[in-house]
Amino acid sequence: MYLKFQGVLSVNKEALKILEDVLKDPEALGARVETYPSGTTIIDTGLEVEGSYQLGLKITEIAMGGLGAASLTFMSYGDFTLPTVVVTTDHPSISLFGCQLAGWKIKVGEYVADASGPGRALSLKPKRIFEKIGYRDEFDSAILLIETSRKPTDDVALEISKACNVNPRNLYLILTSIASIAGYVQISGRIIETALFRLDYLGFDPLKALHGTGYAPVMPFHSEWGKAMGRCEDALTYGGYAHFIVNFENDEKLKELVGKVPSCKSKAYGRTCYDIYKEVNFDFTKVDTNIFAPAMISVTNKKTGKTFTSGSINVGVLKNSMSL
Repeated sequence: MYLKFQGVLSVNKEALKILEDVLKDPEALGARVETYPSGTTIIDTGLEVEGSYQLGLKITEIAMGGLGAASLTFMSYGDFTLPTVVVTTDHPSISLFGCQLAGWKIKVGEYVADASGPGRALSLKPKRIFEKIGYRDEFDSAILLIETSRKPTDDVALEISKACNVNPRNLYLILTSIASIAGYVQISGRIIETALFRLDYLGFDPLKALHGTGYAPVMPFHSEWGKAMGRCEDALTYGGYAHFIVNFENDEKLKELVGKVPSCKSKAYGRTCYDIYKEVNFDFTKVDTNIFAPAMISVTNKKTGKTFTSGSINVGVLKNSMSL
């Protein structure tokens, strides 16, 4: 089942190279490191620490299994300018689906959290994704990003290490939160993963994506959880752009797929994500799934050289989100 890429690239090995830079001087990046009794290393990037833009960029690259790059620039959105994350990868299916996708719902006792990162390629969570992309990792260390508002216990770490089949001393858990700027950055850094997930939902084979790049703004910080979540999602839904180079047999079919991707195809489009989520008491299962998409996408077919574009950046909603 896992033949196409097995043994070719180790995403945990590549991500560990970036993580080692963080571990050399975590304080300079606004992170805090501690070791659990089991030996598991916990890297706090925003729960009890300030975090930083640079830290957000590094954990974005770690989340992509070391097979992508993230940088920060400034871009104009209508009559205002925002810091903006630019991400690229030349291994879309592995780095985005095999790593960055928050596809592992961790449940240990009362502790529940979403996990992303290269450790998923060891635990094969969820299995169907790795069967689809034909990849599994083989490495003695595991790295995961845990999106949470509280620290996992050592018992949780032990269960995760078992699932990844690594010694708990070789498990690294990076705790992320929208309560920090690093959390804002790494969510904006998921723009091309969001786009590929949407394409896959529509029937596109992720293995046909050869290269991906995109950008999304980093919205102004908000201390209230609901508003913060809404702004982070607005960055993708109304300010995010993704571009892929693909190998695809039929231009007309590709054009049809691209036309269905953007968030403007959702019946909820035009309202801030905070307003959308608040209406259903933040029960995301009640939200039209078409809204979980980039604002704009372009796809170039390597076979024919044709490019298809759909959607647009919605400056008005971005302003509403920021209360401008």
